Order: sequence, then C-alpha cells, then structure tokens
Amino acid sequence: MQQKKWEIECVIYDCDGVIFDSLDANWRLYNHLAISMGRGPLTSDEHKYCHAHTVFESIRYMFPNDKALEEKTVEFLKKEVDFRDFIEYLKMEANLIKVLGILKERGLKRAISTNRTTSMKHIMERFNLWPHFDMVVTALDVARPKPAPESVEKILRGLNIHKDKTLYIGDSEVDRETAFSSGVKFIAYKNSELTADALIEDHLALLDYLSDGKHPQE
Repeated sequence: MQQKKWEIECVIYDCDGVIFDSLDANWRLYNHLAISMGRGPLTSDEHKYCHAHTVFESIRYMFPNDKALEEKTVEFLKKEVDFRDFIEYLKMEANLIKVLGILKERGLKRAISTNRTTSMKHIMERFNLWPHFDMVVTALDVARPKPAPESVEKILRGLNIHKDKTLYIGDSEVDRETAFSSGVKFIAYKNSELTADALIEDHLALLDYLSDGKHPQE
C-alpha cells in the first residue's frame, strides 16, 4: 500500500527523547537534586515524569505535600546547579541534522516546543543548533507549558503557519496531548504505545510522510 503523504510547511520537534536521548542526563540532574535534599535516589516513576515535564513540575512531583522542601530545592537549583554540567550526557539522535537540512532545502520551517527552561539556550549553543531551527519555545516563553497548546500556537503565529500544515514530533503522552490540543498532526518517535497519526523509529522516516519525501542519495 502506498504511503500517505502530507502537505506540510512546518515541523515542530520536542527536545528530550526526540532531538536527544536525554534519559541519562535527566536522571543525573534530578537524582542530584534528590540526594542533595537528603532523600533517596530518583525512582523509575519519577524519572519517567521528569523526562516529560518542566523542572518546576518535576520538583513538585518529587516532593509532594512539602512546600518548604520544594522551595528549598528550587533555590538550590537556581544557585548551586549549572545545567551545563549535565548537557554533556545528552546524545543527539541519528540523522537529525541531515533531515533538518533537507527540510530547509525544501522551504519548510523547523521549530522546537519544549518544557525545558533555562537549560535550552545552553543546549542550542553546545550543539550548534541555532542555524537549524527557525523558532524555539520553552516553558519560560509561555504562561501555560505543554500539554497546553500555547507553545505550539505561539510557533504558528510567529512563523505564520496554519495548523493544518503543521506536524509535531514527540515521544511522550504530554507531546501527544499538546499536538491534539493544538490541532496539528502528531508523529510518535520511538514510542509505539502512543496514539498518533504515524510512528517513526528514525528521523529519516519523516521524509516518507512529506508530499515529496524521498530519502537522500547515500
């Protein structure tokens, strides 16, 4: 059966789990916070939650019903933690840069919608990603971060793109909800458990879903 093709003008990427394999980096960060505050190591459920939510939501999740400890952790994070110490543990996903270059050649806009906060600017600089994206929206740029639609809507307004011409690539339920609430197509990345318009296991597979998508010559 012939693969369905979409007329797309903008591709929006989640950061953690899509642009990068960040499980190790995130585990190191939140485990550092947990131990520094005198509690046990990060649990598997906490690791999964922190992977998809903002740092402030994650800290609240780690210290439920303890506002004082939550606030102490936030202050420790702001004053004592340098996100750059954890960026080195990020692993960029294969073929991402190649596909971003192809999208640019075809005139498509490329954006990032992430629940990361201040660490995102360091990531963009460390991996020289600024030339590859037309717009980056973090949790600090909106009043209501993902899964609310505000981040995607901000991108659509900023790039003057209609939602029907946009697709979002994510790896979590938060991403799926974000795409659904925004009314854009959703591609699940390396997560077959998500309800999505399509599933891809490699960034090159995205090209199969674009109207003139062809794999580049090797």
